[in-house]
Amino acid sequence: MGTLLLLITLIFEIAFAIYCIVTKQNHKKIRNWIRIAVFIVFVLLILSSVIVWSFRWVMLGTLLFILAVNGTISLIRNKTNTPKYKTSKMVWKSIMMIFVTVFALAPALVFPQHKSPEVTGEDKVATATYTYIDKNRIEEFTDKGQNRFVNVEFWYPKNADGTYPLLVFSHGAFGIKASNASTYTELASHGYVVVSIDHPYHSFYTKSDNGTIASINREYSLEVSNSNKEGIYTKEEYYGLIQKWMKLRTDDMNFVIDTILKKAKSDNNAIYQHIDTEKIGVFGHSMGGAASVWLDRERNDIDAVVNIDAPFFSELVYKKEMNDFVARDEDFTTPLLNVYSDDVWRQLENNTTYVANKPDNKHFKDAYTVHFQGSKHLSLTDLPLFSPILANILQGGKADINQYDCIETENELILEFFDSELKGMGHFTPKIKNSIF
Repeated sequence: MGTLLLLITLIFEIAFAIYCIVTKQNHKKIRNWIRIAVFIVFVLLILSSVIVWSFRWVMLGTLLFILAVNGTISLIRNKTNTPKYKTSKMVWKSIMMIFVTVFALAPALVFPQHKSPEVTGEDKVATATYTYIDKNRIEEFTDKGQNRFVNVEFWYPKNADGTYPLLVFSHGAFGIKASNASTYTELASHGYVVVSIDHPYHSFYTKSDNGTIASINREYSLEVSNSNKEGIYTKEEYYGLIQKWMKLRTDDMNFVIDTILKKAKSDNNAIYQHIDTEKIGVFGHSMGGAASVWLDRERNDIDAVVNIDAPFFSELVYKKEMNDFVARDEDFTTPLLNVYSDDVWRQLENNTTYVANKPDNKHFKDAYTVHFQGSKHLSLTDLPLFSPILANILQGGKADINQYDCIETENELILEFFDSELKGMGHFTPKIKNSIF
């Protein structure tokens, strides 16, 4: 919609400028009527839900309103002494109007209006956000001596009846808790309570209940970016970073799960009272997926894990004599589903960071692995729907796969996996054990 409006604006401004130049007149009255009409059409499009009002349309709406008001005032004054026509002035005004319109449309272009992936469950889904304060930890990213806070958001059946399995999600390196909101919504519509965690200072941006804002920490951001470049860190240094990143992530996840389990026993909030504390699943994308697998090694109450496009950091052992990683020699017994994009799939054989992820790893012989051909790392999140431009920049190009097909199929697989492992509904068989979509 944003692109279409920009195209219409360009055509109109160029055509109107040419008309004025050919006729050698300003046609100010016509321009004012057009501005009023455009604002009315914009309002009608909003009222008819063709344009869904949101942050992306605020600047454009403000611009159109100002132009319409100015046009109305000008028509009411009905000045007879119109300015003398000048071609250079007309061209300059058209260029400026195009520039201002592009600026006003920027949010709609970067974050285009899009349809939501299909939700197939019968339950209506509600959401709720909370801030949990961990009194046992001091925030390491600030020097204020404050306790660490963790922001969480729940997706759950609106008209809850009975209890539902708890699913805990951890976002990627620079992500946010809403990174896979379509997945949470689909799961909640089928009878799950999903809680997604913002890891402060690992998250791109998060805001607590009291207004405290935590944006991504610069040092952490540089560590992650440099870890993907050759020659910045030695294998031993990188191993140390992994330990640091995973400790913060798993400490957050442990704290959130323990807090929820405690509240389920003592808090009358309906969300907590509708959680089946005996059935817990964890899942995450990228670094959050690695943390989910790691967390299973620390807890004995996790019943299923979904790893979305992440290395098994918990399974890596650094061998100084080799100056490289080897896979941990211990069976992983919790049901596990791995979902991979092309970006990770092609690294399974030649990148030792993924040595434990290899499909032939005997310690993961019961794990399910699916690979989405044509997908990129962020195809397994909602970002390419929310902002295709940002997704393409961050992942180095556009994915070949249809984004809606990718995310809807991924959501279906994750739902079927958790249904099988947490609800005992059928047997999860994604066509074959190691599937390619």
